[in-house]
Amino acid sequence: MFSATSQGNFSVDESGYYGEFGGAFIPEMLYPNVEELREKYLSIIAQEAFQKEFYELLRQYVGRPTPLYKAEGLSARYGAKIYLKREDLCHTGAHKINNTIGQILLAKALGKNKIIAETGAGQHGVATATVCALMGMECIVYMGKHDTERQKPNVERMRILGTTVVPVTSGSQTLKDATNEAMRHWISHPVDTHYIIGSVVGPHPYPDMVARFQSVISEEIKVQLLKEEGTENPHKVIACVGGGSNAAGAFYHYLDAPEVELIAVEAAGKGVNSGYSAATTALGKPGILHGSRTLLMQTEDGQVVEPYSISAGLDYPGIGPVHAHLFASGRGKFYAVTDEDAMQAGVMLSRTEGIIPAIETAHAIAVLNQLELSSDEIVVINLSGRGDKDLQTYIDWGKY
Repeated sequence: MFSATSQGNFSVDESGYYGEFGGAFIPEMLYPNVEELREKYLSIIAQEAFQKEFYELLRQYVGRPTPLYKAEGLSARYGAKIYLKREDLCHTGAHKINNTIGQILLAKALGKNKIIAETGAGQHGVATATVCALMGMECIVYMGKHDTERQKPNVERMRILGTTVVPVTSGSQTLKDATNEAMRHWISHPVDTHYIIGSVVGPHPYPDMVARFQSVISEEIKVQLLKEEGTENPHKVIACVGGGSNAAGAFYHYLDAPEVELIAVEAAGKGVNSGYSAATTALGKPGILHGSRTLLMQTEDGQVVEPYSISAGLDYPGIGPVHAHLFASGRGKFYAVTDEDAMQAGVMLSRTEGIIPAIETAHAIAVLNQLELSSDEIVVINLSGRGDKDLQTYIDWGKY
């Protein structure tokens, strides 16, 4: 079970910072909402009743624990012991449900009865819509208009679940802009509404809160790997990073285990230096984005650079402050994978293991081509989502 205690050198401090990154840079009108969360979230999630309901819902409703599957075909291809943490088998098809279960219970404890959220690939939107239907709460999800078009099945899933989906037409019409609109809504409805942020981004305490709810991923990996390999610690843990919630969950219980290499994979788009990329650590510099100080892609005068990725879930101009700290400190190793390489990796995994991954996840698979692995190495890849939502993108790409 997760606790209200610190996770060590790479956890958030009392001021809401991971090293030089984090904090809460918010409009005055949002201060009461964020301060209420900051003051109460740790005591609420530490309560025995909260944890009992959280873990029971994860078990009975979400389908946890998810399998840690040894991918024999993938292992033979790359010459290492490669395990896939099957978050794609969660109810709704991705890891996002872990966080929304936690936050809907927190919202109830705070007396909120309306929920707003942002979404890019739509998986967080679907997960939020799902828990709102389960708990009988009104739900509005903001989604960039461009993302509503390339993730139409998820839009319809949200609507079937009773959620209002609001297409956002500003900016690049993607995740950044959806987040902006959700925050504007929250400013206008501060009393009865809770904002379920979907990643380890935003003002403190969101990055820490989301990471704690997602930490069930690495919690399970340790138990499962001990059974399979006689050790809790793999040599490498690999996860894709947009904002970075699935990576935060997969890394969480290994942050202070330096013998475990943490590998984060960003979207290079059409090439890191092509002008069409979302490789934040390669292109970004410190700045303020959506309420926290982090690394983000920006112009010389501080304007946010529009990100690009074939993957809607990685199409974000920054990363969560925990990941910015992992990068700046050297604790995490960050790689970038192009659209083309990710798509090829998605098809390769499909034909090697019979698993069609989300395109976000395909980036994490593709990084295997950039690593030197040995036969005794244990590698865990967080298979963060399934590819149902991306079938049209695979079809449009057409090279399979």
